[in-house]
Amino acid sequence: MARRASSLSFSFFLLILHLLLISATSKATPEHPIKRVPFFIFGDSFSDAGNNNYINTTTLDQANFWPYGETYFNFPTGRFSDGRLMPDFIAEYANLPLIPPFLQPGIDQFFLGVNFASAGAGALVETFKGDVIDLKTQLSNYKKVENWLRHKLGYNEAKMTISRAVYLFSIGSNDYMSPFLTNSTATLKSNSNSKYVGMVIGNLTTVIKEIYKIGGRKFAFVNLPALGCLPAIRIIKPDSNGRCLEETSLLAALHNKALSKLLFVMERKLQGFKYSLFNLRSSLQQRMKHPSKFGFKQGNTACCGTGKFRGVYSCGGKRPVKEFELCENPNEYVFWDSFHLTERAYKQLADEMWSGLNGSKIVGPSNLKQLFQN
Repeated sequence: MARRASSLSFSFFLLILHLLLISATSKATPEHPIKRVPFFIFGDSFSDAGNNNYINTTTLDQANFWPYGETYFNFPTGRFSDGRLMPDFIAEYANLPLIPPFLQPGIDQFFLGVNFASAGAGALVETFKGDVIDLKTQLSNYKKVENWLRHKLGYNEAKMTISRAVYLFSIGSNDYMSPFLTNSTATLKSNSNSKYVGMVIGNLTTVIKEIYKIGGRKFAFVNLPALGCLPAIRIIKPDSNGRCLEETSLLAALHNKALSKLLFVMERKLQGFKYSLFNLRSSLQQRMKHPSKFGFKQGNTACCGTGKFRGVYSCGGKRPVKEFELCENPNEYVFWDSFHLTERAYKQLADEMWSGLNGSKIVGPSNLKQLFQN
């Protein structure tokens, strides 16, 4: 009897020891990391993290030289700013690393997403054709990544990854600016404004539906600013006395109206389709009209460039016009160069995209935080 009791005590001791070891091991082993939501980025120079560094293009569509990148990176990365762009901040808020450009050498995995954007790109293949990666080609590059994910993860896991991901689009500005910048408004004149906008929206619709068909469900969009009020566009007509070029802004306004309607319809027709639409037009206009309210000193003049509003696109001295001026403190300016914004402005806009209140007329029906978390 005593021997049995001793045997039971020893067995109980071993059981307790075993449980303690399991407990200690589980504490020593790091928790399985929560799967982060991948982030895929499509668009133009407002999102390009350096893809144009790796294509045969012009310096008009490149930013891989000083003083681009001087504020945050301390060297030019190909981003059209003194530092980071909106998608860089969104990635940070989503607990992701900086999302690399698709064409960057050495990128061998895409689990957390990739950036396909190309400065100068449009939804139309004809926009700056030959110098940029148009939206249709960006979609083709995405399909390569989709195949890579299916190969690495298997069909089911890849499908889940694709459906969890957030897809950001910032495109259209170049489609409407290029005719004025290249003096080739014939295409515009041969089509009504609504028909031309319909062509741009039609191409964008095709790409969204393709990604939805592949499995994408969460989409984010940035609408177009009042393009005629960008420093470079204000100076196109010498006799305008610096006024905004209304023809260009009108096209952007028509585009924004059509985009808003498109997304409203898609949400109702496509099962599981979720979206966030950021009103860049309104948000940027507020900063241009009332810069001091947002901590800026200059709302219309660029930090880097030359001429009125520093609207001549010469920042860096690598473009046709070599002369340029550079402000002392980019944080005081909304615009970095003749077309693009400073890092500080991009951060403010990214903050609104991320956590803007629904119903604020700045972002909706979801903000980016909700898209990443749901």
